[in-house]
Amino acid sequence: MGSGHPAPGRRARAVAAAAVLAVVASATTAAGHAEVYAAPAPLPALSAAALDARYQAVDAEIARARATALRVRDRGRARALAAFLAPGRRFLAFDARGRGRAVEVLGDLARADRIAVVVPGADTALANFDSPKFVGGGSRALYRQARADAPGERIAVIAWLGYRAPRTLSPEVLTSGPAADGARALGRFLTGVRAANGRARIALLCHSYGSVVCGKAARHLAPAPVDEIALFGSPGVTAHRASDLGTSARVWAGRAGGDWMEYVPNVRFAGIGFGADPASPEFGARRFDAGTGPHSAYLKPGTVALRNLALIALGRDAQVAPA
Repeated sequence: MGSGHPAPGRRARAVAAAAVLAVVASATTAAGHAEVYAAPAPLPALSAAALDARYQAVDAEIARARATALRVRDRGRARALAAFLAPGRRFLAFDARGRGRAVEVLGDLARADRIAVVVPGADTALANFDSPKFVGGGSRALYRQARADAPGERIAVIAWLGYRAPRTLSPEVLTSGPAADGARALGRFLTGVRAANGRARIALLCHSYGSVVCGKAARHLAPAPVDEIALFGSPGVTAHRASDLGTSARVWAGRAGGDWMEYVPNVRFAGIGFGADPASPEFGARRFDAGTGPHSAYLKPGTVALRNLALIALGRDAQVAPA
């Protein structure tokens, strides 16, 4: 599992999967449409002093995009953006083009002692951002869990849809191309987070294809180091073992008992696939109990996975239940 020379059967399955996805993608490409949303305007640089100005500037971008959505009768997008504009919500970045990007902050970023950045996987978009199964809803559940576990701790949670997440039914989802672009964007963002708060300890919580993004980013985060990296529901991170990630962070991995990712071949051949299973003992990560839920329920309230991920975000390693 995860070697550079996959067995013939696994190699065939990986190539066949890519072929099937390519057919599906080619059949759905025609469904695309001309871009109607404007590119975002430049934002104030991230810093503690400029946070409020940044939040206000992003709110203006969201309002502008909502006006466009109403004009072109994009009702689903208009509903999602109206929710983004609700009082008390704060966004650090936003781009309405394509399926969209958004970065939301829960808590006081400038004063936090702990910052958790949730990096989502495939199919994440503006339209589903607030769903409990996706990054916005999941990050809110994580924030509530961490606050309940440590009411005296100053923690901020960031829902980071800062890259173009691939669709599950696309050939891209079997390659690391979008992850490489996402890793560069994540590195730039974390540098900005360090400018806004230079003392907090940072955890990256990386789900599904988002774990590929984190794996690609890990070795390039020296100017903005992180303390914990948790990989959950991961297809692999294009590394043979945790030590290959080239990071000083503690690397965690977990997979729920009901996650279909268990059946994805852990191979990498001709640029397809992501290699070794991070949740396997051989990978060398600290394995945490992720419960028995499905692929989309790691951040569901009341689950073992959510409790352990909150403890990782809080740096309470001794309390994390092992797998």
